[in-house]
Amino acid sequence: MVLVLCIGHLHLPHRAADLPPKFKSLLGPGKVSHILCPGNLCTEMVSIGDFRIGVCHGHQVVPWGDREALAVLQRKLDCDILVTGHTHRFEAYRHEGRLVISTGSATGAYSAVTPHPTPSFALMDVDGGKATVYVYELVEGQVKVDKLEFAKPQEQGVGVGTRQL
Repeated sequence: MVLVLCIGHLHLPHRAADLPPKFKSLLGPGKVSHILCPGNLCTEMVSIGDFRIGVCHGHQVVPWGDREALAVLQRKLDCDILVTGHTHRFEAYRHEGRLVISTGSATGAYSAVTPHPTPSFALMDVDGGKATVYVYELVEGQVKVDKLEFAKPQEQGVGVGTRQL
């Protein structure tokens, strides 16, 4: 099993002073194998377990955060999981047999489209072709955790240009 931190849009120190202390205590050293942070990244492909994972900032997707536009990008990248951002609004959902994770903002930094985002991040536990996504949100000072399970569909094509992590 491999633990992957999906985190984005910290905007330190310009829009937020620090990561919330309750999040810091959860993200101690030695727990996470990989960090996927869309930040201002253009587009990157990585492989973790049996998954092809596309990482894309999200400003390239118009309209921003649109599920159908993200699905087009995901098909173009031929990835099982798309990690994206830009809206500062957390979402994790299945679409067309694939998984999309919009990382939100771990610090709760504002954006033009989300003036008061809920601080959030995700930990993805990858075991071969299975991924369990644990969503952490800071709601009214308390950490709320939700879980989403995703299994890679059978017989999905193998792409090129993927870096194995």
